[in-house]
Amino acid sequence: MGSAIQEIEFLARSEHRVATLRALSESGHDRRDLRAVTGASDPTIGRVIRDFENRSWIVRDGPYYELSPLGEFVTERFFELREGMRTADTLREVWHWLPREMEGFAVEHFEDAVVAYPGPNYPYTPVERVTHLLESTDSIRGLGTTIYKSGNLDVFCRRVIDGMEMEYLYSPAVLQAIVDWNPELTARAFACDNCTVFLHDDLPDDTQCGLNIMDDCIGICGHDPDTAQLEAVIDTTSAEAREWAESVYEQCRTEARPFEAQELDSAGLDSAEKPLRVEPQ
Repeated sequence: MGSAIQEIEFLARSEHRVATLRALSESGHDRRDLRAVTGASDPTIGRVIRDFENRSWIVRDGPYYELSPLGEFVTERFFELREGMRTADTLREVWHWLPREMEGFAVEHFEDAVVAYPGPNYPYTPVERVTHLLESTDSIRGLGTTIYKSGNLDVFCRRVIDGMEMEYLYSPAVLQAIVDWNPELTARAFACDNCTVFLHDDLPDDTQCGLNIMDDCIGICGHDPDTAQLEAVIDTTSAEAREWAESVYEQCRTEARPFEAQELDSAGLDSAEKPLRVEPQ
């Protein structure tokens, strides 16, 4: 029958074969049904059926064709491979910024991810994606260097001032840089009751990416470790990815400490300002 690679090629090179397997994985079909759902001609469906019968992938019950147990196995594995390769293609340009230290990260949790990264003629796609996500959520928890450059920081602070619930874990250096960007605006945001900030001295993957948990999705933001320039945004609504992100965040949250303004050289908060709200340890 040939090698495994040849069998994969046999399926992959024909949209009609793939469509027939997909249709039969859902229910039995007669020949007319298969022509309708695949868009194939009668001679083409005839050849597909013969090829599948020769491989023992389908069985006939009267006018209807169904997957055999072997056909079910082949179909499941083939579509798993196809989805895996599709995910790999989606993440190809941004793999440098995928987490390596955040425990439990799995690429398969990001099969439906939306990926934004700078194009050759338009470098602002990641910034615009973060802005969209911030505008679309009423709460955010996060850690690391995920909201850094001024374009996103402006939106971030405005959303906090407007009432977005925010709880964030920063390294001291990153928080210092954020405050230095605009001491007055960050002071207004940090003084809000809906804003809670913690410090963490050893966040996982802090030199390459950070993590956001929003109302409807979770996001990974990759950045250049030297310039803090946002390089990629990878967000997904996957329940498995959300469970992973929640676990990472809660672990880091237990290791963090309340923010104390004196830890920064210039916190942007004068004595008249309300101090940052902190949660008990």
